[in-house]
Amino acid sequence: QVKLVESGGKSVQSGGSLRLSCAASGATTSSHCMGWFRRGPGHGREGVAVFDPDGTPRYADSMKGRFSISQDNAKNALYLQMDSLEPRDTATYHCVAGPILEAQCSLDPALYALGYGGVWGQGTQVNVSS
Repeated sequence: QVKLVESGGKSVQSGGSLRLSCAASGATTSSHCMGWFRRGPGHGREGVAVFDPDGTPRYADSMKGRFSISQDNAKNALYLQMDSLEPRDTATYHCVAGPILEAQCSLDPALYALGYGGVWGQGTQVNVSS
């Protein structure tokens, strides 16, 4: 059974940085597509960054250059380093695991739905004030 527990979210000012952590059990980046998704106020779920099965990171265009996904295989943990935060980054950030459907993992949250075997952590809240 896959379990994902996020931590590290808090309130910061615009331009600040945060590092989110995800403790995973029952899934690894070689057995699942794993990464970070978010849901902001008034918005649907949005892909942030994922790892391909070969370890290649993949980012949504709006996060490139500001966010960085990393992993610690020994701890079975995922991290999301977020720099130059902006108010539009305010959201609940979820650690997500889903089935490997292709050689590259998708950033489409629909492919990580429960019906596809996706698992979502409870989320950690990030608030960015201007």
